[in-house]
Amino acid sequence: MAKPTEQLISQLQSRLDRAAILVGEAIDPRYGDDLSGKPGERPEVVLRPRYTSDVAEILKACNAACQPLVIQGGRTGLSGGARVLAGEVVLSLERMTSLGEVETTASTIIAEAGVPLQAAQEKADAAGFVFGVDIGARGTATIGGNISTNAGGIRVLRYGNFRTQVLGVEAVLADGSVVSSLKGLAKDNTGYDLSHLFIGSEGTLGVVTRACLRLHPKPISQAVAFCALPSLEKAMALLQFLRARLGTLLSGFEIIFDPLMSEMTEALGLQAPVPLTTPVYVLTDIQGMSPETDETVFAEALGQAIEDGMVSDAVVSQSEREFQALWALRDDCNTYLFGLGPMLSLDVSLPLPRMGEFLARARTTQNSVDATARDYIFGHLGDGNLHYCVVTERPDAVAEAVFGCVAQAGGSISAEHCIGLNKKSYLHLSRSDAEITAMRRMKAALDPNNILNPGRIFDMSA
Repeated sequence: MAKPTEQLISQLQSRLDRAAILVGEAIDPRYGDDLSGKPGERPEVVLRPRYTSDVAEILKACNAACQPLVIQGGRTGLSGGARVLAGEVVLSLERMTSLGEVETTASTIIAEAGVPLQAAQEKADAAGFVFGVDIGARGTATIGGNISTNAGGIRVLRYGNFRTQVLGVEAVLADGSVVSSLKGLAKDNTGYDLSHLFIGSEGTLGVVTRACLRLHPKPISQAVAFCALPSLEKAMALLQFLRARLGTLLSGFEIIFDPLMSEMTEALGLQAPVPLTTPVYVLTDIQGMSPETDETVFAEALGQAIEDGMVSDAVVSQSEREFQALWALRDDCNTYLFGLGPMLSLDVSLPLPRMGEFLARARTTQNSVDATARDYIFGHLGDGNLHYCVVTERPDAVAEAVFGCVAQAGGSISAEHCIGLNKKSYLHLSRSDAEITAMRRMKAALDPNNILNPGRIFDMSA
């Protein structure tokens, strides 16, 4: 008798083009891995659709055979959502790379799921617009993956997370039926908003194949400041001060704690913008439409912050080259940390008033389970999101300790990296039993055979 995967391949060969089905030695090892650091299984089959109709044919056949699939985009996730489990077939959207033209009147663009984020950013920029999400993995991360994980990044303070950038999606359900809402309407109050059901659902409810994305007017003026601050409390005060002083002109507010800043600059051979003598550093910038006044207002606000003791030292970009060079320090954090080898990488969000309390408790608790652990912390202070990275020989114990502190502070165990496989045992710390039960009911209704990314977020057996 033929194996189930052989039967599946036999059914799909007549419905898909030759490049859509990979088996055996044709399967590159990259399909078994993602950036979460844990090895995946080698898949027997990789399916690479080119069109939405291909995805529909694949899901219809897999659903009939109860064949589980793991859905992959750029495989840049850090929570194991795209990691292959035993018995899973890979559904890779890497060939779905069509990117439409910018609709200038509506300020929208339609992109297929496999389009890299950077491609959408560049297309928007060339048309005089800006796309509101930016993340370090922009060159590899895809629109479909960003939608499935509701990606955040450095511009949430100004534009909101990925959910805010989506006006509608086209998605294929587990049974192969296609639901589509790509009209680009800012208002459409006709029943359930199905598009938002798929955003942040990690591919467990359907496969997003296309999306209508919202664009924003391209800023005319911009400037970034690198600031040294004496404490987290002063950074909080600076955030509050700049929000009140600058309003919507404020675009980004990123924090980097020492020792990450000093170790990173030394290891990468970088020239620090200011002497590194304080425990906290902030990258904050403006994006505006009034070049004759914006940078002056920004400089005056920073001058007042220095005078009031919130900021110890600061440097402000004077050109596009300096703007890009200062912002590159934020991406350099990831470059340095990835170079350190295996590391516990936690992504948490906290109520801003309780962030200091959380950090003090987390470090104490972390050291109680691993006295040799070294933490490196940075993130998006403007929206309460910290990337809490730890070099430790006891990652599971440290994760449990830190997540417990997150729960005590009323935060979330995943601000923007989602749950995937790696964090599902901690989901109860951020979601109630009633919420998890409701999510399971939605999953059971839309994917009764549990073929789409099974075991991600939660297990259905419970």
